[in-house]
Amino acid sequence: MAAVGAEMRATFGAWDYAVFALMLLVSTGIGLWVGLARGGQRSAEDFFTGGRNLAALPVGLSLSASFMSAVQVLGVPAEAYRYGLKFLWMCLGQLLNSLLTATFYLPIFYRLGLTSTYQYLELRFSRAVRLCGTVQYLVATVLYTGIVIYAPALILNQVSGLDIWASLLSTGVICTFYTTVGGMKAVIWTDVFQVVVMLAGFWVVLVRGIMIVGGPRQVLQLAQNHSRINLMDFDLDPRSRYTFWTFVVGGTIVWLSMYGVNQAQVQRYVACRTEKQAKLALLINQLGLFLIVFSAAGCGIVMFTLYLDCDPLLKGRISAPDQYMPLLVLDIFEDLPGVPGLFLACAYSGTLSTASTSINAMAAVTVEDLIKPRMPSLSPRRLIIISKGLSLIYGSACLIVAALSSLLGGGVLQGSFTVMGVLSGPLLGAFTLGMFLPACNTWGVFSGIAAGLALSLWVAVGSTLYPPSAQSMGVLPSSAAGCAESSANASGLLGPLFAPNASSEAPRMDPGRPILADSFYAISYLYYGALGTLSTILCGALVSYLTGPTKRNALSPGLLWCDLTQQTASVTPKEVATLDDSLVKGTEELSLRAKRPPDFLPTDDDHLLFLRQKEVNEASSGSWTTGCRHEDGHDLQETDL
Repeated sequence: MAAVGAEMRATFGAWDYAVFALMLLVSTGIGLWVGLARGGQRSAEDFFTGGRNLAALPVGLSLSASFMSAVQVLGVPAEAYRYGLKFLWMCLGQLLNSLLTATFYLPIFYRLGLTSTYQYLELRFSRAVRLCGTVQYLVATVLYTGIVIYAPALILNQVSGLDIWASLLSTGVICTFYTTVGGMKAVIWTDVFQVVVMLAGFWVVLVRGIMIVGGPRQVLQLAQNHSRINLMDFDLDPRSRYTFWTFVVGGTIVWLSMYGVNQAQVQRYVACRTEKQAKLALLINQLGLFLIVFSAAGCGIVMFTLYLDCDPLLKGRISAPDQYMPLLVLDIFEDLPGVPGLFLACAYSGTLSTASTSINAMAAVTVEDLIKPRMPSLSPRRLIIISKGLSLIYGSACLIVAALSSLLGGGVLQGSFTVMGVLSGPLLGAFTLGMFLPACNTWGVFSGIAAGLALSLWVAVGSTLYPPSAQSMGVLPSSAAGCAESSANASGLLGPLFAPNASSEAPRMDPGRPILADSFYAISYLYYGALGTLSTILCGALVSYLTGPTKRNALSPGLLWCDLTQQTASVTPKEVATLDDSLVKGTEELSLRAKRPPDFLPTDDDHLLFLRQKEVNEASSGSWTTGCRHEDGHDLQETDL
């Protein structure tokens, strides 16, 4: 930072802060107006799911906003600058994730009508597994959200000198306030506005940068000449930070843990009016992700062409790769007051969308998984008060983690994906075992989660203690040959700054460096989630078969994916809509049925859940089954329920 202070520091002006303040005011206004319209929330269900009556467009845009936040605004351009356009393969991983989520995971969560995804773990396994998943999710989300809140605070602190605590508090207080007051509807509609602001910020930088360089053709030619157009990288070495395979294999599983089973995302698409609307929301989300990733990666390439012969990291103008983007904005918009404020609003919009979503989701999980089961007689009014109080508590916790995120050494993008991969990867494995392996039991899923968490945490901690070399990760060369002679203050920074860009010889000179440092610990951080998920599935399946697999007829209908395939295989689309509505019931009723003994004689009330299914059967020409085949060879018919 001494180098930055050695030159005239570019700062945000009054117009920039005015644009930024306007974004905060509009976000707060939208949140309050939507949240308090029609008398506000009347129940915890309204607060957490918006009454399950939301349209696909706002939900889809909200989905794309949440995990494409300030982490991407800062991280993706910096990664494209250092590694090239192969980062665009992330879009393929996101597409595969959306297809897998819509096909396998969304139908189960939607038809069960769950508010907390971890209710499924109790229905499928036991209450202990549910609590394990809940705690693991809360820890992962607090850490992830703290990193996301820290990202725009980094912008203000490093490039304009504004106190970092002022940045953290302005972000945390605003999003906590409108989330606490407005609930899920406030979160979704402010996300819609913030997606527009994020895209506008990227596109302004793209247009201005391309004009300065000399047009799109000149940008592409310079990028091609310096190896930044490198999409055809099919290297199988898992130590390469970004290749086709790291995004298609590792990236897909990381995103699946975020979208397929993550509470923050599931809570929103189950809030849609119908299952078809929920799947449409995932498609809209995918289009939004494409736009954001392409825009961010494009900014990184334009940034490289502008700093072609004078890399600001090598020169000492910045001290971390995440600072490339804010420095670029201040450099190219120096004579256009107010425009840098749009980028500032862009970064903060991403942060507000992610933080508000996470706070609401953590409050929902706490109410559904920890409070309701112990105090089932709480009135709706008390539940709303408790939910809003929890939003305040979790908002404060995220602020504390944000203050600690400044200790990250690998950048905000790697830090965020590492947290989600290590902690959410094993949870994805647990849900996958429950939905696709009927034999999996409680001991199996516990063993799998423990194995997945241990393995992914081991490699994450190892890579932090013994970071891989730039050569093994595939960092592309950059130059400072065209810079003016560095000041004395800047020269003091060059030692640590060159360390990440040095050759791989430096780590080998350390006699205390373990053998695994340049092999197992050096794998791409995108594989952490895949390690956790796959080890959870393999260990869980093995232990389940060794300790006695679960009998198929001991499981309630609707908990296995094959149940859903047989439901929809022999009914018309109109009948499927009727069936979807009939399955949206509370988990208490399902869990009660699951725990009844085999010789239990049902009463008239026990037929209510599948009454509409029976009407569908009578109206259709043939019969259909609600379950997979039993081990004794016959299907589980409606009469078996």
